[in-house]
Amino acid sequence: MPASDSPDAALAAYSVSRETRARLEILVAELRRWQPVKNLVGPRTLDEVWTRHVADSLQLVDLAPPGATRWVDLGSGAGFPGLVVAIALADRPGFRMDLVEANARKCAFLRHVARLAQAPVRVHDGRIEDVVSGFAGAAQVVSARALAPLDTLLGWSEELLKTGAIGLFPKGAGVESELTALAKSRTVAIEEIPSRTDSRARILRIRWLSRDDASRID
Repeated sequence: MPASDSPDAALAAYSVSRETRARLEILVAELRRWQPVKNLVGPRTLDEVWTRHVADSLQLVDLAPPGATRWVDLGSGAGFPGLVVAIALADRPGFRMDLVEANARKCAFLRHVARLAQAPVRVHDGRIEDVVSGFAGAAQVVSARALAPLDTLLGWSEELLKTGAIGLFPKGAGVESELTALAKSRTVAIEEIPSRTDSRARILRIRWLSRDDASRID
């Protein structure tokens, strides 16, 4: 593990309690244990797991509405960002993270780590388009990381955004091409926030515009 990817270095910029750090260490340890058999993340990213996955996920916590208690993470994979966020917010009264993942082995991993880390999550084993509408009106935040192009994400999360959820979608160096395709849209307001872990990346914070809001856009 590179020295720059130690837990101390990766978590230095975040306000993380001793208990939260211990829970995150459980996640990382189990990921390393399961990875050789289950191939949960890109093998070349495992040596940078604290920076590339954990810290990258943690930055979403401060971008969500203050006090949000219902969060839906689409295509949760090995738990980034959803399981990390749930661990970080485990002590917030009433908080629950819904993890949506179609891959059975990844669902097994998510449930296993959530149990060990005592994270307030519910894992939904199914395709996003089959289950996402069930969160409409309840979800305050919807997130997805390294999952699909932006237009696809907006299609999947439309019902949640229309009913008040804020979208938080980390995007890599190719984000500008995805935004260009939506440049003329009057449907959503998109805020680009620089990533704290990758100078080329952005987190897109998205809200659905009401008809009145959309009419004010030039």
